[in-house]
Amino acid sequence: MIKKHSVIPELLSPAGDMERLISAVNFGADAVYLAGKEFGMRASPSNFSMEELEKAIKMCREKGKKVYLTCNTLPRNSEIERLPEFIENAAAAGVDAFIIADLGVLDIVKKTAPHVQVHMSTQLGVVNYMTARMLYNMGANRVVLSRELSLEEISDIKAKTNPKLELEAFVHGSMCVSFSGRCLISNYLTGRDANRGNCSQPCRWKYSLVEEKRKGEYFPVIQNDAGTYFFNSKDLCMIEHIPELLDAGITSFKIEGRAKSAYYVAATTNAYRHAIDDFYTMGEKFQLEPWIKEEVFKISHREYSTGFYFGHKPGQVYSSGGYVREYEVVGVCEGFKDGLMQISQRNKFYKGDELEVIEPLKKPFTFIAEKILDESELEISSAPHAMQKLFLPIDREVKPGAFIRKAVQT
Repeated sequence: MIKKHSVIPELLSPAGDMERLISAVNFGADAVYLAGKEFGMRASPSNFSMEELEKAIKMCREKGKKVYLTCNTLPRNSEIERLPEFIENAAAAGVDAFIIADLGVLDIVKKTAPHVQVHMSTQLGVVNYMTARMLYNMGANRVVLSRELSLEEISDIKAKTNPKLELEAFVHGSMCVSFSGRCLISNYLTGRDANRGNCSQPCRWKYSLVEEKRKGEYFPVIQNDAGTYFFNSKDLCMIEHIPELLDAGITSFKIEGRAKSAYYVAATTNAYRHAIDDFYTMGEKFQLEPWIKEEVFKISHREYSTGFYFGHKPGQVYSSGGYVREYEVVGVCEGFKDGLMQISQRNKFYKGDELEVIEPLKKPFTFIAEKILDESELEISSAPHAMQKLFLPIDREVKPGAFIRKAVQT
């Protein structure tokens, strides 16, 4: 029997830059998490300067959304002296919380910005209620739980901690092969420190493993003659398990992906927004609509699993280190007037293609590109140029920020 919950969980989406933040907000996130130019666990996105952070916070405030700033690297001695000023400036900009993985950073935040909430990062590896209690007593408002926990273990943590302590957990996205993301493979192989936001993702590379045995004998451990991607974890997807996540006491549903595209952020946020809202609308009659489940297969992804939530390991993808791409974005809507949707092209498409539009907070719909018009509104047969301004005749208004995609031919 599905339980009815009085408190709607927070939907927390990633924002690697302003474009991705806008997608998260427009497509239904309650809050976003992002990084400044320092101290965040993702160095590959452009992230936010202090000026950009102020702009982002202002925009989110106007829309009733929250902004959490990641300070979850493990700073070295040479970096720690710069942290108080960074924290002070971010607090003045108006961040709603700092996401922290280091107890020294926690101490600095509590002294420098005591009025700002503290969320303890998954990098801290919280797997029991005693640690959660201790962190709450030290001033943490929320714990981002280890990804290695089962729903049963999470439920036990919820039952044995202060009701005011919020529990956040990842519900979708890439899984790290190492415990709570504390990986050293990148350091060993490339010198790039995963715990300072610069992981080279060697777990996605192809390997041939040989295990050394007694008397100098070696036994190859390979999937086939080409090797195996034995470190390559499946992606997490809990879109079909909203009630179970809520029953466990999770306060915030977190989508992984600050290094992913604006389209990825939009599609995953839209899917989970609808799944959560439908659950609260339908109650005991809740059943995930097929189109919502299909959405998570229309983004770049690896094979999906439910992680450790049901007590078993998520598993690895042995055949490849890459992504499954069933759809690609061909354009982004920039406006609509007189039956014409203006788009900025992203990937090539042709006259006569079946296209699909995903608008903020709406169910996607398909249409046929019966005509493609260039900037001069002259008809063309295909759209081969990235960022080209185009017009598509369509029989319904489309809001700016919508993504236009098409199925990839295999």
